[in-house]
Amino acid sequence: MRKELQDLWLLAEPQVRDAGFDLIEVQFGRETGGYILRLFIDVPATAGVGPMTIQPAHNVQLDDCERVSRNVSAALDVADVIKNAYQLEVSSPGLDRPLRRERDFARFAGESARIRLNDGVEGRRNFHGTLGAARDGRVEIICDGRSYSLPIDDIARANLVPDWEREFHRSAS
Repeated sequence: MRKELQDLWLLAEPQVRDAGFDLIEVQFGRETGGYILRLFIDVPATAGVGPMTIQPAHNVQLDDCERVSRNVSAALDVADVIKNAYQLEVSSPGLDRPLRRERDFARFAGESARIRLNDGVEGRRNFHGTLGAARDGRVEIICDGRSYSLPIDDIARANLVPDWEREFHRSAS
């Protein structure tokens, strides 16, 4: 992670945690309309690990994002770490939620994910399959009929792959 992003993460995370959420992702950069700081927040996992923890008691709501935005904005103003004018956006991570930390991978064991590595394992950098156990800095992914143990430190990008059938059934309920 770039130092600039790491500094922003360290500044925002206590504000997000104090509001009762987990900080999932921090993005910062120049876009067409200027500089944008995006924070993705989620409700912490409930007791247990695996697919049963995906649906917490409630989802991130608009007023949650507004509250976190106010708190983080105040902390950013005090710290004065961003020298350019910027826009702060706070939202939920969505169905294709990014996975970053070992606990993220452990929480979603049994779910479908896409993982891209920087250096690769066994000559391969892209994986699409089912997440297995995550421990000791590694995550297991089962794809193409076999299991791979991937170093979390080598992951460039990882996201859940939405199970649209499950989502359609959930919305129909």
